[in-house]
Amino acid sequence: MLASIAIIILIFTGCLNRDNVDFELTKTPTPVEQLNIWWEQGLNLDEDEAIQRIVDDWQQQTGNKVDLSFYSNSSLTDKAERAARAGNPPDILMTPKASDILYPRLAWEGKLIDVDDVIKPIRDLYSENILREITYYNAQNKHSSYYGVPICQTTMGIYYWKSLLASMELTPQDIPQDWDEFWQFWQQAQTKLKQQGKNIYGLGLTLSGDASTDDTHQLFEQILEAYNLSLLDKEGNLQLNSQVRQGIRDRLAWYADLYNRDFIPADAVKWSNIDNNRTLLNQSVLMTPNRSLSIPTTVRQDQDTYQNRLGIVEFPRKPNGAPMRYFISISQAVIFQDSPHQSLAKEFLRYFIQPKISVQYLKATGSRNQPVQNSVWSDPYWQNTEDPYITTIAKILTGKHTRLSYIVDNPAYSQVLAENVWGKALTKVTIEGISPEKAADEAIAKIKTIFVQWHDSATIPK
Repeated sequence: MLASIAIIILIFTGCLNRDNVDFELTKTPTPVEQLNIWWEQGLNLDEDEAIQRIVDDWQQQTGNKVDLSFYSNSSLTDKAERAARAGNPPDILMTPKASDILYPRLAWEGKLIDVDDVIKPIRDLYSENILREITYYNAQNKHSSYYGVPICQTTMGIYYWKSLLASMELTPQDIPQDWDEFWQFWQQAQTKLKQQGKNIYGLGLTLSGDASTDDTHQLFEQILEAYNLSLLDKEGNLQLNSQVRQGIRDRLAWYADLYNRDFIPADAVKWSNIDNNRTLLNQSVLMTPNRSLSIPTTVRQDQDTYQNRLGIVEFPRKPNGAPMRYFISISQAVIFQDSPHQSLAKEFLRYFIQPKISVQYLKATGSRNQPVQNSVWSDPYWQNTEDPYITTIAKILTGKHTRLSYIVDNPAYSQVLAENVWGKALTKVTIEGISPEKAADEAIAKIKTIFVQWHDSATIPK
């Protein structure tokens, strides 16, 4: 069994129908145009092959050509930003990370085209949250509109080893749902594992200050949400008052305490986006929060591990007893203002987001990414109650306890994410030994500076 998991780890490292939504394709008159598309490389080969098949079908049906390139998540956002600044971007870009930290800035600067005419005819396919997430402000023409085309969505779940719990005569039903008891459960489990001679950490919490690590800020903001600490008000203004400031200090102190008492691996301060996945799959940690279903997707071919050995659990209730609200991330495709083929790029995306087309791509991701179109959730694939991971995430995403990123309320927050302000604060209290009070104050000062710089360049409409 461990051998099969090891193989999976090596592999790992190396959206249904809406009636009458079909997009009618027409052959393009000569000369033939060629689209340049940059797409995030999939977790497995099936993902890349799925988008390639969709591209091939579109080429065959329209007579157009596509130069499709795949790039890793860690490199694509930076590469795309450099290309956009140099005036030679691809026609279409799709990468989840850019949706949080790059698209709001590019839209602000007028470097993306308005795709209102792509979204409006089918906007009833999407929830209001999805539509708000793809709405950006263009400071050049002082106008808000749809600048992203939603492809899929993710949210954070907690993944753990049921088999390790079983070795301590514990079951998933023993996991507490009260906030403090929940986190103490994993600490106590670590102690028992060490008594068995197993060097396994109880908590796989990402603490990296590396700006490329999304899991760090997503988890930290989820923890702040648990304490109802909102950084922005409904109008997008910072509300870093004394209560919020103290709440940030307390959460940094909570992380530092867990780290200093060795409940979190020492190298968690250096983890990249895949390192918490790898560390869990190596059984070096008992549990880890992760922003997608990439962990169970990696072991999907091993049904014993997928169904019996690995598990998923939701976040516990908030300290006040209320259910957790989950941040959602919307992966989007955008078209650049400097694209020489804007109309053709829109035609391709209209084709791709037909439910019967996009669902091919989503299924190929092995449930790693979830639908953004309401009707797709009724597909049997997402109604499979025997799949614990899809069932859990579907319950979250189709329920009422989700919330949007702060970038929806103010695009300046995308720069906070780009600079990984929270990851750097966590590194300061864990590695550098700076007090949580000082680290919180420095993070808050940095956020205020970022917001002032953005508001000096243009006015965001209220």
